[in-house]
This record gives sequence, structure tokens and C-alpha cells, in this order.
Amino acid sequence: MPRIRPFSALRYDASVAGGLAQLVAPPYDVISDAQRAAYLEQSPFNVVRLTLPDSPEDAARDLAAWRRDGVLREEPSRYWWVAQDYTGPDGVARTREGLGASVPVTPYGDGEVLPHERTHAAPKEGRLQLLRATHTQLEPIFLLYDADPAFERPAGDPAMDVEETGVRTRVWPVDGDELELGTPLLIADGHHRYETAVAYRAENPRATHTFAILVSARSPGVEIFATHRIVQSVGEVRGDQIDAPNGGVTLYRDGHYLRVATDDDFGPRVVESLSPLGVTYTSSAADAVAAVDRGDAAAAFLLEPVTFEQVARFAHAGETMPQKSTFFYPKLTSGLLFHPVPSP
Repeated sequence: MPRIRPFSALRYDASVAGGLAQLVAPPYDVISDAQRAAYLEQSPFNVVRLTLPDSPEDAARDLAAWRRDGVLREEPSRYWWVAQDYTGPDGVARTREGLGASVPVTPYGDGEVLPHERTHAAPKEGRLQLLRATHTQLEPIFLLYDADPAFERPAGDPAMDVEETGVRTRVWPVDGDELELGTPLLIADGHHRYETAVAYRAENPRATHTFAILVSARSPGVEIFATHRIVQSVGEVRGDQIDAPNGGVTLYRDGHYLRVATDDDFGPRVVESLSPLGVTYTSSAADAVAAVDRGDAAAAFLLEPVTFEQVARFAHAGETMPQKSTFFYPKLTSGLLFHPVPSP
């Protein structure tokens, strides 16, 4: 079982860098070119200069300068408690909480950290070049574990409090020793970054740990939201006509709902087996139905959210899910903490 530990994080010094609202951003892989330009305009120290630089060398140069000039300061070795207040796609307000920690980097075959998605080579190569240049984990990976929360939220005001894209994130320092969670860690978000860390450890054996936010699957506020499929074409689908979606996989076409006939309890796989063409994705069932009603699509498949138990079942079996099976919301905010790793 993995043993997590506290770490000496780098964080912005507000007296030098300015307010966090001008410095943070979403993860690199959800930022468009236009959004990147807007974040760059916000501050000369915005995190996208590190996570989405013009080149890895530029990121390394900026990171070194920020450390030298006091823009970033090094914290004592500790954990960090992270609380995110958000309203989900279902309109319900929740708070998701987890622990920022240094996590061992091990191959999936060791069974300590498990994936549930496929990855692609190009994003991993880009992240690897950035890691080689900066020797710093710039963004956390989101991990789930099936045990009671390892800590509780500390008392008092948070050390950091910022809102980004409608999500309020608060962070508290937490003192603690190395500990074993007693359960494998499941990657919710950050497969490419984790596999990059594994590849980097293979060429730099000193880089044994990476940066993650660990969230108990038993905690309130942890939700996996559905991702519905909007399709341009699909063949014959067997099922019973119903008045409205009420479980299982529902096909919406020609103004009617059809409960898809299947013995499979995993909705994304059911849709994949029907081989639809021109598939796009949305977290909003209403948007999916509206696209069909406007004539922008031939049909929509409305799915139930995947459960944590289903994700764990795939992960423990060493299988990967179909694309866009899970929708973990919200994303973790980048720019709050950075995790240095030893250089070779």
C-alpha cells in the first residue's frame, strides 16, 4: 500500500506576486488558446507561464527567477488541506475536501496507484519535457481512496482562499507524519501527469514522489457526474418507449425517449457497443436533448453517472473505460502549491 508524506511546497508570496485571483488558473489541459492569452494578461506571474509556457526552457527560467526574487517561497514540510466549494452540473451546491500530499511514483503493475482511462503519447511527452526542465510538479493529480478521510479540516482561517471559474478553493497547512492509507489510490484526474512522473522516475531515480490531492471516496461532496452523448448517426436500437429518463441508458430521438435494452450495467460501454457516429459530449442532459430538437444531431444518449464502485472495478481488473466515462467536477485549481522534485 502507498505511504504518503508531507512535503516542502513552493507557494506564491502575496506581498511580491500580488493576489491569488490573478495568479491561479485551471489545469493546463482544459485551457484554450484564448483563455491562455487572458491569463497571461492578468499577471506576469500567472501560473500558465509555467504550465503552458512557450517552451520548457521558458518555464524553467521563470520558475528560477520567481524563486530567486521571492515571488515563490518555500514552505516547511507539511500536508495541505484543500476544500472546494462548488455547484455541480445538477445545480446542487457541495464542498469537496482532500489532502495535498507527496505520493510515491510507482508503475501501475505495483498496484499502489490505479488508472481507469487510456492516455495518449503526445501530451505525456510535452509534460515530460516540462518536468525535465523545471524539476517541479506544477499541478496536482486528483486521487481517490476508499477509506475514511485521513485528516479533518483544521480550525481557523485558511492560508489561501481564492475563487476561479466559479469554484472557491480554501487551503490550510496540516502538520503530520508519513502515513499509509491502507488502500490503493485511484486516479480520478491526471493520468497523463502521473504516467509522466513514472517515466521521469525511470530516468531520474531520485524523483520518487509526485504531488496529489487525495480525496476519500466516502467524503461528502465527492460526486461523479454523467457525460451524455450527442450523436450524428446511430442504427437500430432495441428498447421500450418511456415518458422520461428514469435510469439505465436512454436514447432520445425524434422527440421520443427509448430505454435501451441491455443486460450491461455500464452505460458508456452500452453506447460504445451501438457504434454511433459523430459523437460529442456534454454534462447537461437538457443541452443534449436541445441539440436533437434543433436538428443539430440525430440522437442523444442520456446516461446515469458512473459510480465509484464501477470505476474501482475497472481499475482493479486492469481495464480502462470508454472515453469520457467519468466527469469529476470541479477541476483542481493550479497555482496554489508547487512540488519540487530532486534533479538528477
